Amino acid sequence: MVFSSLFFLYVFLPLNLLLYHLMPSMRAKNAVMLIFSLIFYAWGEPVYVLLLIGMAFADWALARWIGKQTPRSRRAKWGVAATCIVDLGILGVFKYGTFFMENTHNLLGFPDEVLQIALPIGISFYTFQLLSYVVDVYRGEVAAQRSFPALLLYVSLFHQCIAGPIVRYKDINAELLERHATRSDISYGVTRFTVGLAKKAVLANACGALADQLLVADTVPAADALGIIAQRPVLALWVGVLAFMLQIYLDFSAYSDMAIGMGRMIGFHYRENFNYPYISVSITDFWRRWHISLSSFFRDYVYIPLGGNRRSAPRVIFNLFVVWLLTGFWHGASWNFVCWGLYFFVFLVLERAFLRGALEHVPAFFGHAYALVVVYFGWVLFKFTDFSVLGTALSGMFGGTGAPLSSFEVVSLIQSNLPILAVSIVACTPIVPWLGQRLYDRGARSALAWNAYRLVVIAAPVILLLLATMSLVGDSYNPFLYWQF
Repeated sequence: MVFSSLFFLYVFLPLNLLLYHLMPSMRAKNAVMLIFSLIFYAWGEPVYVLLLIGMAFADWALARWIGKQTPRSRRAKWGVAATCIVDLGILGVFKYGTFFMENTHNLLGFPDEVLQIALPIGISFYTFQLLSYVVDVYRGEVAAQRSFPALLLYVSLFHQCIAGPIVRYKDINAELLERHATRSDISYGVTRFTVGLAKKAVLANACGALADQLLVADTVPAADALGIIAQRPVLALWVGVLAFMLQIYLDFSAYSDMAIGMGRMIGFHYRENFNYPYISVSITDFWRRWHISLSSFFRDYVYIPLGGNRRSAPRVIFNLFVVWLLTGFWHGASWNFVCWGLYFFVFLVLERAFLRGALEHVPAFFGHAYALVVVYFGWVLFKFTDFSVLGTALSGMFGGTGAPLSSFEVVSLIQSNLPILAVSIVACTPIVPWLGQRLYDRGARSALAWNAYRLVVIAAPVILLLLATMSLVGDSYNPFLYWQF
């Protein structure tokens, strides 16, 4: 089940909210949320919901034991080590087992047959949440949760279990036991959810369909994709990558918007996960704005424990290398994701060395242009998992495949999609929130402006829900991009 499905929108979520708000006590409300969360996960993973429960129980028990030790003591460290072995071991088997077997088979001829291991949806998200919880208990930053159902609710909440953001236990531990959703919270949550829903159903899906038409669908085998990409006109490749660039931001940030909105409807306050990354003035700035929960996880649990930037220059570079190697590998069991992570590592090192200082002495336009170009080609690396297809795509973008610059079909397709591309580009910027804030500020001085603002606040969620519903009805293109996470 995904958020952008009619069943979720008109059956699952309304029923969940109705039962939740009818419950007389927080214990009953949490029971409703836990049952719905496990049903939500089991809807697509009927077997692997047991894996989720098992990992949560193991970490709950280990954290209880660690919590009885002196913070950061030797015995507590053994508990953290055991947690890492369990969690990362399970993650490694399910997410990377087939990948490692394929590589050893190609290099050494062993094993004779590569076992295809199914990937549990969202395993990287909930594994990192469990790890952050146990490490924070070890550090003495939070007390170990005594109630297993409470910890299971934290890690399985359907708002964020399969597509993020990565929610820290210490950020919501108090709200797990006691929370209250005000009328303002519910209003904000509904608006934020419908904004995310429209971004996903109306904009991201349209950009994704266009990207597949101009480039190649992910479901096409690599051998066939190579021939398709080799024949694509230059214009098709450039605009196709742009469409994919828009899709992946709108899709990913939409799920975070919906998670934040649903959380607010019942009193949870999840942190922001995106802050308009495509307006960045450097790659450092981009990664402060893109997938903030993942960046902060690697900063707090990998980079700083390795020494951060308090060590010598070579050691700092090594620390960054480890972080970005892991960042790339986290996104998928494929070498292109590793290269994608190291690609950004190179630019971040260059910015630390001299480039960021140089950008501060030129107009901001140059920083924006530089960041967009780097990110744009980064998405080319991210899109194509097969290196032959990747190389052909990069060559074709510069005319290396001998394909024409354009064609009548490509121009017609792009022209028919210009409105959706334009709206998608606007949605990647803070223009709409800025206009809303301007209208709100004017409302403080004018009754007419205040009434207009109230009308927008009331009408916008309804309009966005209708637009999303119209887009989803009869539309078979509604991809779930996070299966590999």
